[in-house]
Amino acid sequence: MNLNIDAINEQLGHDPQELTRWALSLDKRAICTTNFRPFEAVILHMATQVQPDIPVVWMDSGYNTEATYRFADEVARRLSLNLTIYHPRRSRAHREAVDGPLPDIDDPRHAAFTEEVKLEPFARALREMDPQVWLTALRAEDTAERSQMQPVSVNAAGLIKVAPVLHWTAKDMYQYLQRHDLPNNFDYFDPTKVEDKRECGLHLQH
Repeated sequence: MNLNIDAINEQLGHDPQELTRWALSLDKRAICTTNFRPFEAVILHMATQVQPDIPVVWMDSGYNTEATYRFADEVARRLSLNLTIYHPRRSRAHREAVDGPLPDIDDPRHAAFTEEVKLEPFARALREMDPQVWLTALRAEDTAERSQMQPVSVNAAGLIKVAPVLHWTAKDMYQYLQRHDLPNNFDYFDPTKVEDKRECGLHLQH
């Protein structure tokens, strides 16, 4: 399939729901990833409104807050998510018993930590699920790197990456949640990023 990415981005890049419908109309294997951070119910609702059984993939590092785990359970129940959870090959207890507590982002060991708890599980998910379309809740205002991205792109492996809400603000996301009576979660922590405006590397690799 030859896609005119520039035309699609121009026509649908600012219409998240139409872009989601377009992505899921391609008759290709699709997944939607989530980390159950703030506003994640938006992309999960948009995707499941079009394809209720779309595989939803969560890389659970084992370091999420209690509120995030409760939020994940609530959203999964409310939206009847077809959820697959990928964990690191070692549990948090195992890793900390051998390597110690979470390394600081300035610690040289932090890159290996990120690889273990997020990047390797995601690479494993891609191998096992073999998607052709990847829906993600990336937003341009999250980081400087994401502000340079396009809503639709194709990576070197041919995976069509679709970020329907890329151009939406936090206000847009909040209003969508309100319109659809969806829950939210602000007690969120990503140990691979630590700082809100820092990339973990997953979206730079893929």
